[in-house]
Amino acid sequence: MVSATAALLLLASPVHAQVPGIPSGETGATKGIVAVSHPAAAQVGKDILQQGGNAIDAAAGIQLALNVVEPQMSGIGGGGFMMIYLQKQKKITVIDSREMAPQSADPRMFLDAEGKPIPFDERHTNGKAVGVPGTLLGLDTALKKYGTMKLSQVIDPAIGLAEQGVPVNWINARHIADSQDKLLKHKTAGEVFVPGGKPLAEGELLIQPDLAKTFKLIKEKGTDVLYKGEIGEALVKEVNRTGGAMTMEDLKKYKVVEREPVKGTFRGYEIVSMSPPSSGGLTLIQILKLMEGFDNKKDGPLSAAYLHRLIEANHLAYADRAAYMADEDFYPVPKTGLLHEEYIKERRQLIQPDRVNREVKAGDPWPYEGKKAVKALSQVDVTPVKQTTHFSVMDKWGNLVSYTTTIEDVFGSGIMVPGYGFMLNNELTDFDAVPGGVNEAEPGKRPRSSMTPTIVLKDGKPFMAVGSPGGSTIIASVSQTILNVLEHDMPIREAILSPRIFSSSYPSVTWEAGIDQDVVLQLMAMGHGFRPAPENIGNVQAVIYDFETGRMYGGADNTREGTVLGVDAVAFTSAEPPAPAKEEKAAFAVKVNGHVYPYTAEQLVLWNGEPYVQAEKLLLGLGGDPDAFQSERISLNGRSYLSVKKAGEGLGYTVEWDAKEAVVSLQKP
Repeated sequence: MVSATAALLLLASPVHAQVPGIPSGETGATKGIVAVSHPAAAQVGKDILQQGGNAIDAAAGIQLALNVVEPQMSGIGGGGFMMIYLQKQKKITVIDSREMAPQSADPRMFLDAEGKPIPFDERHTNGKAVGVPGTLLGLDTALKKYGTMKLSQVIDPAIGLAEQGVPVNWINARHIADSQDKLLKHKTAGEVFVPGGKPLAEGELLIQPDLAKTFKLIKEKGTDVLYKGEIGEALVKEVNRTGGAMTMEDLKKYKVVEREPVKGTFRGYEIVSMSPPSSGGLTLIQILKLMEGFDNKKDGPLSAAYLHRLIEANHLAYADRAAYMADEDFYPVPKTGLLHEEYIKERRQLIQPDRVNREVKAGDPWPYEGKKAVKALSQVDVTPVKQTTHFSVMDKWGNLVSYTTTIEDVFGSGIMVPGYGFMLNNELTDFDAVPGGVNEAEPGKRPRSSMTPTIVLKDGKPFMAVGSPGGSTIIASVSQTILNVLEHDMPIREAILSPRIFSSSYPSVTWEAGIDQDVVLQLMAMGHGFRPAPENIGNVQAVIYDFETGRMYGGADNTREGTVLGVDAVAFTSAEPPAPAKEEKAAFAVKVNGHVYPYTAEQLVLWNGEPYVQAEKLLLGLGGDPDAFQSERISLNGRSYLSVKKAGEGLGYTVEWDAKEAVVSLQKP
């Protein structure tokens, strides 16, 4: 028998596990763990696990609690995908509760009288955008098939939170303030979140008696009260009042589908992720397999060489996503072809080591499927990044849940069901506004999703459940977190907090703070168009299981109040990140091929009325030799500067200086 002293020393010693992602020097949980974007919902999940519930029970309780504490992100007015690992059966399955289009849906429903797409801000805030919700029926289905508790039990904590109220946290306050116009448009939601025309502020109590009433009705009468009863009747009435055309028959016909996930490999690990109607799993695995052909570990996770390849791999995978991925119940998706090793090699050859591919197009995976294409490509117009939520759960028996759930945009359509207190989705805007592709709107169809709940296995044993919100950025967030763990040996928390990038097509790149300026400049010299300032991407929540020691760990993002709670060990909540420091106003801006370069004020000077940039930084951004133009340099305040005009023209750029607008523009084919 091991002595008490020896046991304590064992727990305190650094972890040297074969399983990646394990933090060193931390005592993991053994009786269950949750990673959730809000502490109150995380506590609900922990309590259910502590009371003897399994991961599915805890996930259902968390989702219902999130409807109360994070009403702008998910709830019974939306849908989602619950991925479940069942330890006894050694099986991974998915409960698909994605919203469906009502029978009134039409491929041209989001076009104006001239046949042009209605702007997103207009088309997503009316009843026409609302899909038939599936979350509630999905929860009930999961509990009945794989849980140990009933819906009437796991809904109790959410009722308490709605009745007693929850303090508005910093991220909810920000979302309410930013969404005032949407919330006030249809009045009901405005009365809850913007009472008296004043948005609820951080620290104020959000009490939702109508939502509590709804949950009590569900507790008493079950899901039929929504899909066949009074809640559904109120929902249909409000959808139609706000411009939609939904019927009770649409609600009655809604079906939850249990689906097989998609599977692939990366460096010997098995990646199991969401299948169509989500594009998430296939696109995620494509990105990983494209990156598998490079020595990423050697270059490092935030190097220019690595990020360049990652951006290019994203462009290739997202092009295929737009072309071939949609609701597989309506059109076949070439799942085998898209992940075929020869097809991946063919696509990987399009990644050049030192420059962007400006003409990325979808490939043709059908020959690797043994079939010909049966439908035209999708025609996707650009819409803003959406919001959602993700959480991950593991119980003491080894069951895992990776659950991504949504009402689409922040506060969904902005429509709240009067008298019942829950927000309705705007999921139908996930269909292509322009008809003609596999993802056009059709009756009974599920719009293409980007949700990517994922489980990663080593030697056939699951050790990571991970996912993220963020619309089309979800895939980038999940793939980079997995790469950080598997390729760059980061513990899970570090892997989540490491800066991310997102780019679905040439040339625009969204990026997070923490990527070195020199790296950004090198990438822009290759042709990538970085946005002028960094911004947050996604909100990853993950759990890690060290099956060698039986201990569980978690990671939670700090872009919300991410929380990890273990039943017997591990407890932390992410603090609000500090506000970015205000940049000093620069003397002018530098644009190259229309993209503003992220130079700081001290790197830009006007000398005799002409724009100069710190020499090393200018040459790095233009792809010039650091030793070039030595005779052209001037020295100011101990720094070396170069004329943008002389250096730019010397490197083959056309240079124009607009003194009035204080912008110097460089162009190069």
